[in-house]
Amino acid sequence: MTTIESNDESLQTHVEVELECRDLSYAYGSKVIFKHINLKTAKDELVAVVGPSGTGKSTLLRVLAYLIPPTSGKVFLEGVEVTNPSPRIALVHQSIATLPWMTALDNVKLVLKGERKVDSEEATQISKKMLELVGLGGCEESYPKEMSGGMRQRIAIARALAADPHVLLMDEPFVHLDELTAEKLRQEIHTLVFNPETTLKSAILVSHNLNEVVQLADRVYIMNGTPAALVDEITIDLPRPRSEEDPMFYQFVKRLYHGLETKKENKM
Repeated sequence: MTTIESNDESLQTHVEVELECRDLSYAYGSKVIFKHINLKTAKDELVAVVGPSGTGKSTLLRVLAYLIPPTSGKVFLEGVEVTNPSPRIALVHQSIATLPWMTALDNVKLVLKGERKVDSEEATQISKKMLELVGLGGCEESYPKEMSGGMRQRIAIARALAADPHVLLMDEPFVHLDELTAEKLRQEIHTLVFNPETTLKSAILVSHNLNEVVQLADRVYIMNGTPAALVDEITIDLPRPRSEEDPMFYQFVKRLYHGLETKKENKM
């Protein structure tokens, strides 16, 4: 396991690194989307990536999951280089991806048949457990058309968790939900992600909603520029649960806005 030593000599702590990329770049043909990306997640840490539209944040998640290979640079999971898609890195898309002709249970079981290849009885038990974990116990036989957007997104999260991933990548997971439903999921997502009954050790969230980011993230990377690069890294050291009524909450929101509005040379 790769570790990071704290810069604070009084702490002398070692932090376990779960997912890391080094000097990661991606180009689509002759167009460079982002370059020289270096980021990492620690155990039990939720990291956010923010940036203006078109900076390649969603593409970055797909490269981290190795759904598309980088043009240059490397990705490491727990110190081991990633060279192919792995069930240990799961991605929840911004589009609510459920198959309408399958029940909630069968939607979750898909990942177990395709990636873990477990037998039908075990797949059913695991899927029921994950649905219960995300608050959909008793909805196993319901079809997506009978469920709200928030419930369908919970199915997608349950399906991702069923693969026993170590890292969860979330690409604007609340963007297509109404605000009340989105807020409810935001309040629960940290507990869901780091529930001791899951195998998850860290998560990366891409979002345009800066209030959401401050509410959820332990650290935030800011992407900016053309080609995009990481221009800042901010630690959100507010106690949980976090409240928008806390004056420090909006200090962090303002700092993120400033980082997005300011064009900087890549310094990371």
